[in-house]
Amino acid sequence: MNEKPSRSKDSLIADDLAAKQARVIFDAIWGELEAEVGRQNLRFPKSIILLGGAPGAGKGTQTRFIMQAQGFAGDPIVISSLLDSPEMKKIKDQGLMVGDREVIKLLMQKLIDPLYRDGALLDGFPRTRVQVEFLKLLVDRINDLHEEHQNTPMALEFRRPVIHVMVLYVEEKESIERQLKRGKEIEKHNQEVDQTGIGERLELRVTDLDEAAARNRYLVFKKQTWDALQSLQEIYHYHFVNAQGSIAEVEANILRELQYQSSLELEPRTYDMISAIPLASEIAENARIELVNRLDRYALEHAEIFKQVLDVIHERFLPIIRRHALAGHAIVNTEHPIFERPTALAMLIDVFAERGFHAVVDKNRYDFVERIDVETGAVERQTKYVYRIQIKFKGSEIRRG
Repeated sequence: MNEKPSRSKDSLIADDLAAKQARVIFDAIWGELEAEVGRQNLRFPKSIILLGGAPGAGKGTQTRFIMQAQGFAGDPIVISSLLDSPEMKKIKDQGLMVGDREVIKLLMQKLIDPLYRDGALLDGFPRTRVQVEFLKLLVDRINDLHEEHQNTPMALEFRRPVIHVMVLYVEEKESIERQLKRGKEIEKHNQEVDQTGIGERLELRVTDLDEAAARNRYLVFKKQTWDALQSLQEIYHYHFVNAQGSIAEVEANILRELQYQSSLELEPRTYDMISAIPLASEIAENARIELVNRLDRYALEHAEIFKQVLDVIHERFLPIIRRHALAGHAIVNTEHPIFERPTALAMLIDVFAERGFHAVVDKNRYDFVERIDVETGAVERQTKYVYRIQIKFKGSEIRRG
């Protein structure tokens, strides 16, 4: 059994100090917010993604993709941008330092905005031990609100939070190369803006120009932000995303990490009610095996009917399908009596499925007058069934030009 390495005394002392500092900050900010907006308006996002990434990992590029994949409505909450907000500039203009308390207060105000009710992405939070401990306190308090309201008409306004920690990771060498490449691209862009007067200059970081500075930025990430995010992996849903590849490859990695986790995200009673219905992926995984088994049973146990169905397909269906090969969509109407047997219809659909077609059957009933007795006026009626089968498949591509 693998055991976790023991924590050093200094590390434990630092964690304890961070927890105490976070408690002081949390209690103060929570009290202020409750007084400002009222306890009934302390409604936080159902889902929160904590996005961190190594310098050059493409965090800015992937943020919008992650939000679209999750269906989040609001803009990402970028912690570095909070430092440039009017509130923070006012503090800095007074010659004061912007600390954890100020940033966290602004973050809390953002999180209770109705725009983020279903989900929020926090870009660059947490980065310090104090912020990690604050996050734990916040999630605990949101859970308390959920418990408090779960059997009331306000239950949907105070939902159990789902926290995802997502780290986009690249190796040190890749990080430095990407930072310097970005610096060259921004320099070129800014020169064109200066020469043409068209567009806006982009911010050029010192770390994007100097290899030593870029390396130091990566090391700071590994020492501070990486450790902060790593400490959360046993508490919340943790996603480590390899961001070394192309944008498309990274997006695919992100989607794999964000696969549906209903047992974790739904309320327990909701999950209990729907869990008896299998996931589509589970059905799809076994579909091919089950199809093969059915076809083999048809051939062994219902050979006569199976042969008749195959004959009808050859004689009646294939000529029509071939005529519609370009469109990839054929409709066949048939009154063949073999299809009065439900087993025959199932065979038809399965045979087409095995051959790469998608068949849908509609059974239509028609009642009509067969004969009227002139002397007595008695009406003799008949019923017939017409089977309308739609067959879809990949059509032929026409080469033009």
